Parts: sequence; C-alpha cells; structure tokens
Amino acid sequence: MIPQEIIRRKRDGNELDAADIRSFIAALAAGRLSEGQIGAFAMAVWFKGMSRAEIVALTLAMADSGDRLQWADIDRPIADKHSTGGVGDNVSLMLAPIAAACGLAVPMISGRGLGHTGGTLDKLESIPGYRITPDADLFHKVVKEAGCAIIGQTGTLAPADGRLYAVRDVTATVDSIPLITASILSKKLAAGLETLVLDVKVGNGAFMADRGQAEILAQSLVEVANGAGVKTSALITDMNQPLADSAGNAVEMRNCLDFLAGRKRDTRLDIVVLAFAAEMLVKSGIAASPDEAEGMARQALSSGKAAEVFARMVSMLGGPSDLIENPDRHLARAPVEKPVPAARSGWLAACDARGIGVSVIDLGGGRRHPSDRIDHRVGFSELLPLGTRVTAGEPIALVHAADEAAAERAAAALAMHYRITDDKPETTPVIAGLV
Repeated sequence: MIPQEIIRRKRDGNELDAADIRSFIAALAAGRLSEGQIGAFAMAVWFKGMSRAEIVALTLAMADSGDRLQWADIDRPIADKHSTGGVGDNVSLMLAPIAAACGLAVPMISGRGLGHTGGTLDKLESIPGYRITPDADLFHKVVKEAGCAIIGQTGTLAPADGRLYAVRDVTATVDSIPLITASILSKKLAAGLETLVLDVKVGNGAFMADRGQAEILAQSLVEVANGAGVKTSALITDMNQPLADSAGNAVEMRNCLDFLAGRKRDTRLDIVVLAFAAEMLVKSGIAASPDEAEGMARQALSSGKAAEVFARMVSMLGGPSDLIENPDRHLARAPVEKPVPAARSGWLAACDARGIGVSVIDLGGGRRHPSDRIDHRVGFSELLPLGTRVTAGEPIALVHAADEAAAERAAAALAMHYRITDDKPETTPVIAGLV
C-alpha cells in the first residue's frame, strides 16, 4: 500500500475499494503515516466525498483498528447517544446518568472539542482527578456498577479515529459527512452498542448549517449504523443559539450539576435532554411509548436517582464524591467575571452561535492546535435565550476570563454576536425532526 497513491485516487474523485481503505487506516493506526498524509486524505475526502460503500468500509476499518468491547455479563440494554457538536451542548453529561437511572447501561465514548464546538471530555477534565482514559477493566466496572461511564478513546479503542480526529480539527475538514459518519460510528461500533440515538445539529452554530445537509448526515449515520447491526435513530436539533445558558468547560459542568441537582432548569436544554432520554428508552425496549419514557426520565431527575448515578460515576473514575453538593469546592473559577451589557433596548432576535464558540476559544477555552492546553475556567455563563426582552445596559451574559484585557475583548465580541430588534422574533423549535 502506497499512501500517496490512495490519496491521489481520492483526490481525483475515484472510488476507493475496501481493501485500500483498510490498508490506509491500518497504517494510520500503526503510526506509519505523517500528519501531512492524514490531512491530505481528509481534505481529499472533504472535496470529493465518499460513496455509501466507502463510508461503511472506512467506519468498519476504524472500528476494527483496535479492541471491541464486550458486555456479556451486564443484563441491561447497552445504549448510547452522540452529538455532532454544538455550542453550550452539555446534554451527554446529564443524559447518561438519567438513562442509567432508568435501566440502561451507557458506555459513552466521547471526544474533545472540534473547531468551534465544545467537547464533552474537555468539560469532564475540569473535574479534579476525573480519569477520562481508564483502563478497560475499570471502564467495564463503572458501567456495570454505576450504570454509565463517560470516557475518551483509549489507545486500544478505535485508535485510527483518535489520530484522524485530531488532524481534522486543525485542517478545516471537520464538516465532512463521510468523516463525521465514520468517526462517530467507529467508536460506537467498537463500544459494543445495541442501540444508539444521534443528535444531528443544524444552524449557524453547527457543522451542518443547512437543514438539507443535516438530514443527509442524519440519514448517512442512521443507515450505516443500522447496516452494521446497531439499532439507530437520529433527532435533528436547532443550533442557532447556544443550547445551554453557558458555553465553556467548568461553566458548562456547573450547569450540568445544577441541572441534575434540581437547582435549575434551562428550557431548551430540558427539552432536548428529555427527548433523547425518551428516544433511548423506547429504542432499547425499556419503555413502550415516548410519553412513558419521558415520565421515567423526569422521575429519575426529581427523585435524585440520576444525580446519584452521576456522583457514583465521578467518584469511581477518580473525581470528588461531593461534586454535586459542592461544585465551587472543586471547579476552578476564572479570576475575572464581567457582565456583557445589551447594546440597546429591544428583543434578542438572533445570534452567531459559531461566533460565540470561537470567542470561547479566544478566551483559551478551546484549541487552535492539537497540543494546545485549555483553560477550563473561561467561557460565558448566564447567556440569555433568543426571544428575551432586554433594556440597554442590562447584562445578556457573564464573561469568565483569565485577565481583564481578555474579559474586555470577549465582552465586546459577544455583544457583536447578538442582534437586537424592536419586534419580538418568532421562536424556533429546538427539535426539528426525527430520522
């Protein structure tokens, strides 16, 4: 196998056969390809696309590049959810313990931030001591005893995807349907899932800004996953504004803890979390209908059972046992917190969600290069939702920054990301469709 020949053939728009794809991915996993070759392959795929057969071959090759997990000793349905990435999207952090509290086993393999979107692992790393890459035995033990475990890819689980994932982030090839499909599903197939629910984002803060493209991606994911034997469906959700009222790492973790503890509810976030919980429970056969499933999820929250599951998961993976009760004891705060005043009176009518995500990166809360260190403290909180009436000078968000200069820049940038009008805007449903 000559890597540059495979790259050339894809660059020229030819269809690669499964054997060539397997050889290329095996070389990638073994460390025999340079970052330049990986980036060139990703860019060729971005420009020329892949057939459904190529996507299946790529997904299976990446899943087979390492170990496949087995759950024969767990008598619960093995289920998971994955998001294509958004801003202020911390759904997984609440959803996994809710689903586990309702009777599912959730081995959730998550990723870091890609481009302007936040990463579940980056948020979890704001928890002192939390092990995002436990060994296989501990991962299995936590799933079995706590009901869920949210971790990152280990060196033996879809290792080819781990390297390709990092290169995509810095080569402007994140928003490729074949690469997104293979990246997501290779990890899910390797995790030994029985059912999967996908959150495909659409809007100016999503990789798929166009509804038609989001539907194509959702269809690709669902068809490839079901074809590989994992019962899968997808919800298409709105990402024209941050999903939660926070965007960052520690600030989103606080949002999660307050949600699980019942200290707050965020309307859009609440709708999405419960919708995905219901879809997971129905898809896995735990509940007979979406209404029954949603009732189970609400009960798991109100009873405190979901919070107990999350606390046990965190403790078993090395984090503090009292994180939910005492988040400020363990989550670092940025030294500068600055309100962002509304530029004028009126209605918050629209925002640039992608721009907000980029502003988090500018604060130090994301990466420009794979080796960049993240400042988990920084970001935005108390973001007002679209459709809110504001008066001039009223805070529309709170900036968390490492210093005063960074806070000033971020506040100015955030204000520019919002459009305020005299007329009340129409509201957009947060759940746009089901595939």
